[in-house]
Amino acid sequence: MKAFLINKYTKGGLQLTDVSLPKIKNNEVLVEIYATGLNLLDSKIKTGEFKLILPYKMPLILGHDLAGIVKEVGKNVKKYNVGDEVYARPTDFHIGTFAEYITVREEDLAFKPKNLSMEEAASVPLVALTAWQALVEIGRLKKGQKVFIQAGSGGVGTIAIQLAKHLGATVATTASAKSFDFLKEIGADVLIDYKTQDFEAILKDYDLVLNSQDNKTLEKSLNILKAGGRVISISGPPTPEFAEAIHANWLVKMVTRFLSFGIKKKAKKLGVDYTFLFMKADGNQLNEITKLIESGIIQPIIDKVFPFGETNKALEYVENGRAKGKVVVKIK
Repeated sequence: MKAFLINKYTKGGLQLTDVSLPKIKNNEVLVEIYATGLNLLDSKIKTGEFKLILPYKMPLILGHDLAGIVKEVGKNVKKYNVGDEVYARPTDFHIGTFAEYITVREEDLAFKPKNLSMEEAASVPLVALTAWQALVEIGRLKKGQKVFIQAGSGGVGTIAIQLAKHLGATVATTASAKSFDFLKEIGADVLIDYKTQDFEAILKDYDLVLNSQDNKTLEKSLNILKAGGRVISISGPPTPEFAEAIHANWLVKMVTRFLSFGIKKKAKKLGVDYTFLFMKADGNQLNEITKLIESGIIQPIIDKVFPFGETNKALEYVENGRAKGKVVVKIK
């Protein structure tokens, strides 16, 4: 099969090459990939930014989102059959969706929403699971609460706004003014132009913040929370609790303690909580998201679809940070 991979950490492009078809284990299915979603995570792994917490072996096929058709099932797989349309965010150390085929653990898979194309479905898993784990699993966002979702027009932002609105929250977000109308349509209540306005001067007494920006923005986010409020950051710094959860070695635990010390100290002083979220694969949560998509509550937002041969061009487009919603590569 054809696949885009790296042989070492690099700031350069991926290499298109022929590799062997993956062999399935008893608890896995072989999926023919029709489309894959691109994420900044792919770029960060490519350059080695996450090598401490995700020490991948080379060569490495990148890619964290897929939609496709089941071609083969392992003998212990009960839920899926050959021909089923599925989508997934494969678990860490089992990634590789920039390819024509992949093996996926049964527990990471979900049936593709019936009302979505392959390209639309491929845009969903990583960002929707991130939003779900931040707002539902960790944040426990409730009706009547207030949530600040940064970078509303991005991949995570567009899904998180819709999910937060479904949960009954008041939603504030940052974006450029040209995105305001579109963000109102998907559920944003308070719109802040990040180029001309300071969210810290506008927002106060918020219950939850979904932080996806730099450390300066993270520190300011602590100041808009009410006592007992929480910042959940998907852009770091990682915490010792996270290192513990992934069974990291002593060095990673020490590094995360050092990196998160300042922000945790400031949060404690303000009587709020800081949590780092590195989303995980979860087929059951993806099935819950499927129900919301099929009932029209959440709709994926796609900026651009590239052909498979232009995967490097697509990744560059993601890296420039201007995409509205998700960028997808069509493989079949």
